[in-house]
Amino acid sequence: MTTPSGPVAGMPRALVILLGAAAAVITIGGIKTVAWLVTPVLLALIIVIVISPAHRWLRRVGLPGWLATLILVVLVYGTLVVFAVVMFVSVAQLAATLPRYAERMDGIVADVTTVLTRFGVAPTEVRDAVSGLDLGKVLPYVGSIVRDLTGLTTSLVFLLALLLFLSIEATGVDVRLAEIAKGRPQAASALRAFATRTRRYLVVTTGFGLVIAVLDSITLALLGIPLAVLWGLLSFVTNYVPNIGFLIGVIPPAVLGLLVGGWRLALAVILIYWVVNFVAQSLVQPKYVGDSVGLSSLMSFVALVFWAWVLGPLGALLAIPATLLVMAVLVDIDPRADWAAALLRAPTRDRTKGKTL
Repeated sequence: MTTPSGPVAGMPRALVILLGAAAAVITIGGIKTVAWLVTPVLLALIIVIVISPAHRWLRRVGLPGWLATLILVVLVYGTLVVFAVVMFVSVAQLAATLPRYAERMDGIVADVTTVLTRFGVAPTEVRDAVSGLDLGKVLPYVGSIVRDLTGLTTSLVFLLALLLFLSIEATGVDVRLAEIAKGRPQAASALRAFATRTRRYLVVTTGFGLVIAVLDSITLALLGIPLAVLWGLLSFVTNYVPNIGFLIGVIPPAVLGLLVGGWRLALAVILIYWVVNFVAQSLVQPKYVGDSVGLSSLMSFVALVFWAWVLGPLGALLAIPATLLVMAVLVDIDPRADWAAALLRAPTRDRTKGKTL
């Protein structure tokens, strides 16, 4: 007995679409509610996917499974802890550095007020507009960031525990996928493709991020911008944010450049960031990222906005892997959803001729 290939028997297509949309809204609302749990689990899963080839290589060279897992877990633990310590110390230094430029900020506000007054803006309107630019009001926010970073210790411990258990479980992934392939070959193929695309995306993005972070740190240090290493780390992290990571990364060093050396230094920072970050992140990197994950530029931007809303700030960093996972589960796993894959993925390019197919 055959089943209908169209909408559910006896139900209009419009009703099926409405029910699907309602189910999607409920699911998204549930994910947003438990984002505190979904986000670290997704992050741990992605890290395990990235390091799994190294685990297989260690097994091939003769190390037992438990030792290979232990080595990789220790390396990942060490990297995360060092990164967290550097960020905590850098933000604490920023909180101690900002008060030095309070007078300079007041002078800049006065200059802006004078210029705007010459253009016919009423002095009272100017004072109201710049009243929120008091540097002293920024310090409590920086202090709250330091306290938030301190509070992340619990989340970091939870993430490290997830990494440990997922790394142990990952040793049997190939066997489980082989079992899945016996009954559902399309599902096994979709999950393998998700892991491959995620790994390629992270490798490409991390490579570009390291180069950009080093160039930014060296350049900012030569220009005399305080905390150049912190802004280099910020460039590295924001490199995982599709499309707008450059804009997020340039604001803090440009503001400090304005406080340290005036408008010329701030413009120099923006120009250098535009040359290095914008060209790399917005022109060169998307080409390689698109080839590695198969997502269009529009889809990448929509994914950024959506996952940042659902999962919070960390969702912006996980936007591409989270989208690949959803596509693997909902699109790639179903042969009838080829039309959706064609709409969401970037056009396939003929590498020999440089043309899209």
